[in-house]
Amino acid sequence: MLDSRPVSSPEPAHPARRLSGADLRVNIGAVSLKNPVIAASGTFGYGIEFAHIVDLERLGGIVTKGLSREPMAGSPPPRMREAIGGLINAIGLENIGVRAFVAEKLPRLRKYNTAIIANVFGHCVDDYVEVIRVLEDTEGLTAYELNISCPNVKRGGLEYSTTPSLTAEVVGAARRVCQRSLWVKLSPVVGNIGVISKAAESSGADAVVIANTYPALCLDAHTHRSCIGSTSGGLSGPAIKPITLRLVHEAYRVIGIPIIGLGGIQNAGDAAEYLIAGASAVGVGTAHFVDPRASERLVGDLEAWCQRENIREISSLRGSLGTRLSWSGGAQDGKIC
Repeated sequence: MLDSRPVSSPEPAHPARRLSGADLRVNIGAVSLKNPVIAASGTFGYGIEFAHIVDLERLGGIVTKGLSREPMAGSPPPRMREAIGGLINAIGLENIGVRAFVAEKLPRLRKYNTAIIANVFGHCVDDYVEVIRVLEDTEGLTAYELNISCPNVKRGGLEYSTTPSLTAEVVGAARRVCQRSLWVKLSPVVGNIGVISKAAESSGADAVVIANTYPALCLDAHTHRSCIGSTSGGLSGPAIKPITLRLVHEAYRVIGIPIIGLGGIQNAGDAAEYLIAGASAVGVGTAHFVDPRASERLVGDLEAWCQRENIREISSLRGSLGTRLSWSGGAQDGKIC
């Protein structure tokens, strides 16, 4: 089951000297974020729906629900099912369509001093290109998150993220039509995450997001039926964190562009682990179903965590696996934790 305790970091094992304040700023390529906490796509609506309970300007960024060329109704209910250590969902990419988003949601989002990232998906390359073309004519967006875990209908349903050539095809096409920063959200179910990440980087991605949900099935032994309407869905939550941490580190070792780590983040310790593994920022998803303010709380949690751990700049954690950091954020005598 999901951990329903408040989002908070564990108490330090030893007293730590407090600093006046930690610098939480991070860079995702040319994009500067006030902190590394990003509300992940699909768990935070279009962002504006949370404005009455969350201080959106406290967040580093918000990724919208996936946007398609035309509105989509999504999967039949039920769409969500709690699992041990996580959640299985089959929303089916329900959304109002890119044009309705531009007309109804984006004008309200522009009022907030927070990076807004539009998640884009399609079932053929032309779909991705058209959605980005529509968004390119607007103001108020910082970047695009290309969801390439979708089936390519022109290639027999094979997902774009499963082979380097398909990844390169869709990322390259998106790069040619967009001026904004381009992040590419990868599937965790690939033969080699490093190879797919390199293909995205070589084709023009400014960052990669690792990773989407894991294909999963939940059954009712009494009825012999699936517990969700579309039979199978995607597993997210704490159960996937150790696996996704490995994927982040594997990609970090072979690519030069930033990584946004996503999967099972509930507290500051979880976020720090992703940064240490090689991520530059983190996405918070399933935790919003336990606490709608999880992202906002995590920002404050990270501030306190950095002070306790004597970290002045949170960006110094990136890729520090195996190296203990000093209070100034640099390697301390090359010592191993």
